[in-house]
Amino acid sequence: MPVSDSELTQMFEQVLTLSRVDETQSVAILKSHYSNPRTVRAAMDAAQRLKAKVYAVELPSFNHPRAMGNDMTAYCGDTALTGNLAAQRALEAADLVVDTMMLLHSPEQEQILKTGTRILLAVEPPEVLARMLPTEDDKRRVLASEALLKQARSLHVRSAAGSDFHAELGQYPAVTEYGFADEPGRWDHWPSGFLFSWPNEETAQGTLVLDVGDIVLPFKNYCRERITLEIDKGFITGIHGGFEAEYLRDYLKYFKDPEVYGISHIGWGLQPRAQWTAMGLHDRNDGMCMDARAFYGNFLFSTGPNTEVGGTRKTPCHLDIPLRGCDIYLDDQAVVLAGDVVYPPQSMAS
Repeated sequence: MPVSDSELTQMFEQVLTLSRVDETQSVAILKSHYSNPRTVRAAMDAAQRLKAKVYAVELPSFNHPRAMGNDMTAYCGDTALTGNLAAQRALEAADLVVDTMMLLHSPEQEQILKTGTRILLAVEPPEVLARMLPTEDDKRRVLASEALLKQARSLHVRSAAGSDFHAELGQYPAVTEYGFADEPGRWDHWPSGFLFSWPNEETAQGTLVLDVGDIVLPFKNYCRERITLEIDKGFITGIHGGFEAEYLRDYLKYFKDPEVYGISHIGWGLQPRAQWTAMGLHDRNDGMCMDARAFYGNFLFSTGPNTEVGGTRKTPCHLDIPLRGCDIYLDDQAVVLAGDVVYPPQSMAS
């Protein structure tokens, strides 16, 4: 059901409060012509209600010649901020940036975060923002799982569909998303609720099977047939199946870059208010489909870049692929069984 402008502003006020915005803070609203004007207005009004010093930075739109489609995750690296040092400095001057246009996976975003500026991405439709309005409980749930992921040295995934995947951990940090940016230099995304890390270089091995009903982003498709990925030394070496496997092969081949086949972040969903079915109720251009990335108990793996955590794989192609019904083990500890989060128990995560 539609969310009113008043409700949206109230929700932004709640999220900005969780992000520690008050009268001592400055808030920059980053926008472009394609930003949702209601989101921009609500963020501005909420920051003013909290007596923060608020200002807007508007940039022209940017489209790389090799980009396909309108999804904001379909081409990574270059943004409207690339090479615009004056605008970057204006964002670095803020305590918090509300990003309504998408800087994710850009070196400029990493530079802004290094100054201590916090960034909160908000590009989903208001109704999705409302259903997954973040809470302190979301943070506690994600951080309880982060404690396990940070100490683990391996991740193993199996499924009834045939997945059998293993990766060593520890080379790269664990990253959490719980929906608000409350610490210096923190990036987060409203809505969210998941965590992930990256495999140690050349250790991701095995088979991942995309079953019927699994999701491929940014295609925003539910699989109608199985796709089998063979993985060796951190890279996809084979893509098998019918038409959908052919489509995936040709899409990756289009970029003419061997780095697009690298396994990027791996983790699992922890947001009980996110729904696997939600993608089917939205048009493809409505947002990024964060429901698919965050729904409770998914195994989320990605392909492509790892530069945001100090890796060397800089490539514009990035896929996020959440799988249902998986078993996920950290070392010998089961954390998800058949798509249900089993550890840590809810009593420890709340």
